[in-house]
Amino acid sequence: MKELVGIAEQVAAKLIARKQTIAVAESSTGGLISASLLAVPGASAYFLGGAVVYTRDARRVLMDISDDGMKGFRSSSEPYAKLLAEQMRGRFSCDWGLSETGATGPTGNRYGDAAGHSCMAVAGPAAEMMTLETGSNDRFANMQTFAETALKLLLRNLEK
Repeated sequence: MKELVGIAEQVAAKLIARKQTIAVAESSTGGLISASLLAVPGASAYFLGGAVVYTRDARRVLMDISDDGMKGFRSSSEPYAKLLAEQMRGRFSCDWGLSETGATGPTGNRYGDAAGHSCMAVAGPAAEMMTLETGSNDRFANMQTFAETALKLLLRNLEK
């Protein structure tokens, strides 16, 4: 967790210096991204909210994305991660949206992705999507790696 908070401190410094805000939608990280950002003192200056969008019901209720709204999208994909990040940014009227969706393990998900598969996206003044494949079925290690990678993706875009 120290590594996550270290990256979150860098993110926080940039957001605070710019007077910018963020909201997070995460799935297989289970709240680790939000927890890392909230572990930094002064988080209320930049963190507006987060959602663990782990199920179809959570997607409908927390993100207001209906089953019809998912036409052309597949969970655990870059386009879906982008949709989540954009949805968070819009719903919170914030500068940045960050999202993660994947399969931590020990088995893959019902969409055919192997354990260790994660897609993440940043939406804001800069935007980027990426896919990570760890090749591991260690659930907790994948959760930490996914959260770390998502925070680094955000940091890279904050530095653009």
